[in-house]
Amino acid sequence: MRTPARIPAPDRRRFLRSAGWSALALSIPPALGGCASRAAATATDAAPAFAAPPPLAPIFATPDRIIAIDVCTRPFRAQGPRIEAERIGDHTIVHNYGHGGGGWSLSWGSAAEALRLVQATGERELAVVGCGAIGLTTALLAQRSGLQVRIYARERLPLVPSSFATGVWSPASRIAAASHATPAFEARWERMARTSFRTYQTLLGLPGEPVGWHDFYHLSDGPGARRQRSGDAPPEPAYADLESRLIDDLGPRSRALGDGAHPFNAARVRRKPRLVFNLATYSRLLLGDFLQLGGTIETRTFHSPADLATLREKTVVNATGQGARALFGDPSLVPVRGQTARLIPQPEVGYGLAHGGHNLFVVPRGDGILVQTQEPGDYDNDDTTPDPALSVAAVQRLAGLFQ
Repeated sequence: MRTPARIPAPDRRRFLRSAGWSALALSIPPALGGCASRAAATATDAAPAFAAPPPLAPIFATPDRIIAIDVCTRPFRAQGPRIEAERIGDHTIVHNYGHGGGGWSLSWGSAAEALRLVQATGERELAVVGCGAIGLTTALLAQRSGLQVRIYARERLPLVPSSFATGVWSPASRIAAASHATPAFEARWERMARTSFRTYQTLLGLPGEPVGWHDFYHLSDGPGARRQRSGDAPPEPAYADLESRLIDDLGPRSRALGDGAHPFNAARVRRKPRLVFNLATYSRLLLGDFLQLGGTIETRTFHSPADLATLREKTVVNATGQGARALFGDPSLVPVRGQTARLIPQPEVGYGLAHGGHNLFVVPRGDGILVQTQEPGDYDNDDTTPDPALSVAAVQRLAGLFQ
């Protein structure tokens, strides 16, 4: 396969010029009393109220710049996350898994829900099984409440499935089926989302930018455009519509951009800032805080719930994600495959893209520009074998947006 050539320098310069945004001019009402001169008023009206944002740097979207391709599965439950306690022998197991595509986004709020169940046992020592997004945040909150915590995990960073997520604030992503969005579920989800969102604002500005705000451009082909599905793909359920109804006040609104205000080859473009998690930095920050607070990690594999009852700690948090399907025989867990590719980092690219109908999602991160491909056959698919052709095609679709 021939590798597409990089955008020539003259074309890049034309791109940069076309990406310039017009400043938003604010009208100034005439001064009461008519003291200002006409010339002065004209000059003031012509001056922009804000400096124009800088032009968008182009993404060098060529397959030869792919440095990694990863696949993981999202643990979807139609009922939503399982956060509840059960007794196994003389142990209390607090389940905290099944967050679909909202694991990182909801992690702090989910941990707070689980911690209430942990504290109800009265135990001062806690075991957490799993070292991903849910396990680490639950362990940290427990430590901050005064508990001694030990993590048991088969895999550690950066090999846990959470490390291969896109890393974008998406608290409602495949979080539950619409048919299971009861008032009780929605109240808990909103509580988790707001708790997590508030926590993430306390992590802004730290070295390495573990969390940051970035502009995202949502592109579409106009009215009537729909995503194509494969006829033999398992049907996905209708997901619960939560963000627009319950947390619309969190963060800025999206804004439509007219022709000339963006450089993209798309009929319609909207801009909205979104939170991005630089997972390489952020996950290590969590792990470092856990160890600094006296936490320990023990490598161990569990094969059945009875194995958990052998732990020295009498209270155990089960944060095994998709692994709970085999460990606890939970058939409600459905794997949703996700494949990402990372392009060589471009520090000058600080924006993301979402192209509706074209299975393309792009995230600016410190460890590279993440290009996610979303395929019709991802639902109920536990195959974690990378398919390079899918990522190459996604990168080529990305290149087409800048032509």
